[in-house]
Amino acid sequence: MLNAARRSRKEYFYKTMASPVGKLKLVASDAGLAAILWENDNPRRVPLHIVAEVPEHPVLLEAERQLGEYFAGQRQEFTVQLDFAGTEFQNQVWQALLAIPFGETRTYGEIARQIGKPAAVRAVGAANGRNPISIIAPCHRVIGSTGKLTGFAGGLEAKAHLLALEDAKRPRLLP
Repeated sequence: MLNAARRSRKEYFYKTMASPVGKLKLVASDAGLAAILWENDNPRRVPLHIVAEVPEHPVLLEAERQLGEYFAGQRQEFTVQLDFAGTEFQNQVWQALLAIPFGETRTYGEIARQIGKPAAVRAVGAANGRNPISIIAPCHRVIGSTGKLTGFAGGLEAKAHLLALEDAKRPRLLP
């Protein structure tokens, strides 16, 4: 029984890349990019069965190319195939992240309303914090209701750097 469970687990491969926000660990299955992990990421934040470093994996090479273009200011949208692994609610939140345009921000409350669960602001924050595909599923574009930068797996300095790279316009708050 245990061996059958092991065999049915999806296998993931990785490569690392340098970036302006530190070393990133790109993780993919044959179905698509599954994670972009930060240098000091908590290994329990995105639990995947990573089996080997495969720097020439086509999904990883494509993700690295597109991220390089993004950091060079030459890309605003990503087309690499994604392979999210999460609950139905998490996937709803992560899909909402993908809809945030380059250079714009949203609040946790706006995301909660967008997915039809306006009272689930804290749950949206938790799902945002578990987003496995940082940068491409742009959780850095989600800010607090006051316009303040809030938690980010890569650290607030990295979040600020990514928003500055995109020249993100923070919403003006009404008095």
